[in-house]
Formats: sequence, structure tokens, C-alpha cells
Amino acid sequence: MPPEVSHFRAPQITPSVQFSITAASGSSPKFGRAARRMKFSGKTLLPVLIFILSCLSILRLLKIAITTSHSTSPASALSSTLQQECSSPSECSEVTSNAPGVSRPHKSSANATLLTPKEFKLLSNLITRKAPCNLLVFGLQSQYLNLSSINAGGVTLFLEDDPYKISEIKADSNGTRIHKVKYQVPAKKAYSLLKHARGNPACAPSTSLLQQSTCKLALRNLPKEVYQLKWDVVVVDGPIGDGPEAPGRMSTIYTASMLARVGRTTDVVVHDVNRTVEKWFSWEFLCEENLVSAKGKFWNFRIPGQSNSTRFCSPETVRIE
Repeated sequence: MPPEVSHFRAPQITPSVQFSITAASGSSPKFGRAARRMKFSGKTLLPVLIFILSCLSILRLLKIAITTSHSTSPASALSSTLQQECSSPSECSEVTSNAPGVSRPHKSSANATLLTPKEFKLLSNLITRKAPCNLLVFGLQSQYLNLSSINAGGVTLFLEDDPYKISEIKADSNGTRIHKVKYQVPAKKAYSLLKHARGNPACAPSTSLLQQSTCKLALRNLPKEVYQLKWDVVVVDGPIGDGPEAPGRMSTIYTASMLARVGRTTDVVVHDVNRTVEKWFSWEFLCEENLVSAKGKFWNFRIPGQSNSTRFCSPETVRIE
């Protein structure tokens, strides 16, 4: 059998209890007035509290808005200033100082890939064998300054488009110079530029001045010494080229190959060859037949100078993967 459930019955209130409560309430007029006053005070106090809390919330929001506007205005002003600098595709100016007390965007700096010990050893061994020499570097990071120390007595020239890097890294010798450049062609245009170069005779190797070239890949407005000196080593590690909208390295690889063919035998070292743009343009303009070593994400090409060839590579060695 199911267990029995006891039913709960509410206790009945006796008439005497009900009478005594009513009597007590009616026999104390002071208690009634006090209760009404308390009820009235509670109703009045609630809107006052709501009003005070609303005012405090509004004041806090105003304070946050004022603080935010003050903190973002210097960055906006700096961004506007930087956009006005170097307006042409590769216009540049030598940087000797930076404005103090202003925060600078450093997204590209944060995304920059540091060299592994093996990669840096490849570069340092190469510079050690050739020093003192003429060293041109597209890109800038603190590790590369060690190369300028190895190249004591030679010329080391850095070309960089990131103002944050330039402001943070200072050249420490007369033989080392840093120039600011501007790249405006995004990496997503790599394929169309490759087609342009293959179909345009102006992009073929020649002895004509690079500054006067009509090839879309040629960097024509670099510092004069870039075109005047004969480079022993050219390193391509800039611009950053880490996304479709970021400036790509199509022009720097092409320009490096043209500079290498003008002078003596030149080593051209390209970083981040695991990426499509760097791989495509290295095979196209530096050529597999000239690849002498590889380490990590570095490819080292040795380009013979003073060539009269109208081709960058032998037909059977060009490949795009």
C-alpha cells in the first residue's frame, strides 16, 4: 500500500485574536500617523534615489568619453602626418630623428618575423666573407644592425617603410644609413604584375637606367646612391607583405635582381620564401640556376654581373609552384 499522506490544515484564527488585533490598531492614533508618515517617506525617497543614481551614471559616461577623446587624438594626428609623407609609390627621405612623447603604431613591427639562429648565421657568414662590402637591405630590424657591425669599413644601407621601426632603431656608425621609403602596391596584385613583366619588354634585363624604366615593377625613386653603388650583397626582407592588402615584395625582388645584374657578382638573399609572392618572384627574376644555398626561410642567389642576356633565367629552369 502507498504510504499515507497527512493533510495539512491551516490553524484557525479565533475571533478573540482577530478582535484583539483590530482593537489594538484602532486604539493607537499615534501609531497610525507614524505608519502613514513612513509610507509617505518611502514613496518620496525612491524617486530621489533613482535621480541621484542617474546623475552619477551620466557623469561617469561623460568622464569616459572625455578621457577616450584625449587619448586617441595624438594617434590620429600622427596617422595624418605619416600619410602626407612620401606620397609617391617609392618616394623616400633619410630619417635622422623622431618626435618625442608620441605613441606610434607598430602593428607591422609586431608582425615582423625574427631571424632564426641558422638564418642569421647564413647572413653573417656571407657578410664576413665579403667585408668590407656594399650591403643593401630592403627592411630593417635590430638583428640586421649586427650585419653593419660585421661590415665595418663598408657601406650598409637600409630601406624601410615602417616609421615605428625607424624611430626605434638608430644607426650607430658613419657607414650605416637608414632611408624611409613608401610602398603602395599590395601583395594581392602580384599575379597581374607578373603577367605585366612577362609581356612587357621594358621589364627585361637591360643596361638602361633603372630610374628611367617604364616597367611597373621598377622602383625609380630610391636614394641616388642605391643606383650609383655596385652592391655586393642585397637582402630582401621588406616590405612586410604578410597579407593581401599589405605592401608586397614584388618590386623589391625585381629591383634587387636588376641592381645585381648591373655590377659585379652579387648575392641576393630573399627572406620568407615560404610565402607565395616571395617564391614566385624569386624563381622568376633570380632563377633556380643561381640558387647557391638555403637556410630556414632564406634563399641565397648568386647573380653574375655585366650580363648581356635579355632573359632573367634559362627557359628550362623557370618554375612557379
